[in-house]
Amino acid sequence: MGTFHHGKGDLHGITVVVDTSGSIVYVGRCDTITPQGVILLDADVHDASAPGAQGAPVSKEAYLKRAAAWGVFKRHDRVVVPHADVASVRPLGELAS
Repeated sequence: MGTFHHGKGDLHGITVVVDTSGSIVYVGRCDTITPQGVILLDADVHDASAPGAQGAPVSKEAYLKRAAAWGVFKRHDRVVVPHADVASVRPLGELAS
C-alpha cells in the first residue's frame, strides 16, 4: 500500500480523507503523519457549514461522494491538520463504489 519512503508511513502518496468532529473535512495526498498533525499536499478543504455554489451548504457525505467519483480541485499546496482536529484518516479510494 502506498509508496515506500522510509519514515513517511503507509499512507504516504495516497489520496486520503481527513475527517474532523466538526464541519470540516480535508482531501489531499498524504505526505506524512507527524506529532504536529497530518500533512497533506495538493489538498482541498470543505466546510459543510458554509454555503456551496448553489447557496445551500453541501454535507460532508455529498462532498466526499463527489470527491470519490471525480477527485478534488487542489486549493492548497500544503495543509497541516493538527492532531487535535483529526477524527479519522482513510484512503479516499475506500469511498468509491
